[in-house]
Amino acid sequence: MTFLGLSLLEILAVLATVALVLARWLPPPARRPVATAAGAVFAASALVLAVSGLRWPLVPVLAAGGVALAAAVFVRWRERAGRPVRRTRWWVAVPAAVAGLGLVVGGAGASWALPSPVFPKPPGAYAVGTTVVQWTDADRPETFTAEPGDRRTVVVQLWYPSGDTTGTRRSRYLGRTAQEARLVAAGAAGYLGVPGFMLDEVARAHARSTPEAPVARGSERFPVVLFSPGLGGVRTQNTAWAEDLASRGYVVAGIDHPYDSALVVLEDGRAVRTRLAATGDDAEDARRAAGWTAIRAGDLGFVLTQLGRMHGGEIQGPLAGRLDLSRAAATGHSLGGAAALQAARQDSRFAAVLVLDGYPRDPAAREFRQPVLALTHAIAPGEEQDYLSRLTRVLQLSRATGYRLIVPGSAHLTFTDAPLYLPPLPSLIGSSGRAAGPRLTSEVSAAFLGATLRGERTDLASTLSRYGELTTFPP
Repeated sequence: MTFLGLSLLEILAVLATVALVLARWLPPPARRPVATAAGAVFAASALVLAVSGLRWPLVPVLAAGGVALAAAVFVRWRERAGRPVRRTRWWVAVPAAVAGLGLVVGGAGASWALPSPVFPKPPGAYAVGTTVVQWTDADRPETFTAEPGDRRTVVVQLWYPSGDTTGTRRSRYLGRTAQEARLVAAGAAGYLGVPGFMLDEVARAHARSTPEAPVARGSERFPVVLFSPGLGGVRTQNTAWAEDLASRGYVVAGIDHPYDSALVVLEDGRAVRTRLAATGDDAEDARRAAGWTAIRAGDLGFVLTQLGRMHGGEIQGPLAGRLDLSRAAATGHSLGGAAALQAARQDSRFAAVLVLDGYPRDPAAREFRQPVLALTHAIAPGEEQDYLSRLTRVLQLSRATGYRLIVPGSAHLTFTDAPLYLPPLPSLIGSSGRAAGPRLTSEVSAAFLGATLRGERTDLASTLSRYGELTTFPP
């Protein structure tokens, strides 16, 4: 239970600190009892927080409270010793109180702006299990290294329908272990150019799925949704979305692309950092992005092949006999969305494409057969003005119906987990709040995938138009 990003214990520490800082300004009869009670509450809550794991935004709060408590104890000690106690002059007390309150506001504000993410409960009929696998493509060399014989390796996280998992442990958000989660958080912070401690809470976060849970009983074969994250993104960046779809009866495969994702931890413990960087030359950067997109498109096709082998029992995995590879979707966010479009054009095994705010990068875009849904944020002045026109040209190449949905009040990261833990700035995560972006992304995706993979009879255009400005591209 949290309020403005603070737990009950943290709220007590904040309130006790405020009371300690302001006790000096209370009427004389109230000063001592207020200071005594606030000091006791502060000391107890600070001790428990220190033992259970102190979050960095609370450090300035506890510093202010500690100084105020020390001052109160010193005054009380002098009184008991019979020594004179001089009241602090106002020109010292006022700046001290303002500084103390500033630390409290700053710490509480940081906790609100960068909270520990709380993942929504998946709404579907299934509980959700998850597992991580690593696969190497013997037919593709690793182009990011010069090592002879090095082959392309990907790390894949699967979210799948499971049985009742009540009372079982929940998966970590950023990794299989606490160490992996810390490494990935540090890699992401380095990629974003922010201090590592800003993602401490994300590193400690847990999602809703259960590691290594058994697959749901029965013989039902589940549609498959492959996901490629954004440039520098990691396989878990859309966990809320993946868990939502898995609870509705899909198997979701999120892919880590080594040397592209901010940081990937391999089975042998090696941490592979991104090697991608912009040059500042628009033409060169576009050429590089097209190359990275092609590699990702190859990864998507390879993972689909491996899932087919898992389904057939050729390789180890929990989903033998439970996948319907004839109902597979290529999806992705940003550069991952571009890779999904290219993978679908190259690989007819994909039955649908879902693009989450992705700019097409395929330099040889040609006709393809799959239906496509592209979610986009509204393009502001100064952004890539050819984004929508280029996306429109690609959607018109499909032999099936395509949809472009511009979501008002959204930003590029609205369609990821980022709203759950980044500062709620409209330019960063959109203006609809922390929970709205992930919820909208899941609901729209479920409607599109239900129609295209499950054959659900619905007025898809009418459903999608409730979420924004919809343009339909007939085949």
